[in-house]
Amino acid sequence: MLFETKSEVDIHEMSPLALAFVGDAVLELLVRARLVGTTRLQPNRLHTVATHYVSAHAQSRELEILEPLLTEAEANVLRRGKNASKASVAKHATVQEYRASTGFECLLGWLYLQGNTARIQELFDALWSAYQPQ
Repeated sequence: MLFETKSEVDIHEMSPLALAFVGDAVLELLVRARLVGTTRLQPNRLHTVATHYVSAHAQSRELEILEPLLTEAEANVLRRGKNASKASVAKHATVQEYRASTGFECLLGWLYLQGNTARIQELFDALWSAYQPQ
């Protein structure tokens, strides 16, 4: 696992927003690595294309693709993340999109902190093959 560390806090005691904080970085790294590995875009264009995958709106749509593939435990973590309260909402997303994206990031953070990178890769590959950004 990238930059592997041993957590002093039990993953079941972590807040959904803390898990989403990690999951946001996981998704960003996956998207950036995939774009660099599959395109020859210049850095400024890479950033623009990456935002089509990591925005709250995009994550909400991506989650629609992935939800049928989730295990019961993953669905429970997703639900915890969706129900987590935040003080703010993204400027270019609805409340529903923002909650869905928080849930998605929470799930990725939970999987990552458990060391379940194979499952992350499986879900990301399914997302990448099915999601067409607009």
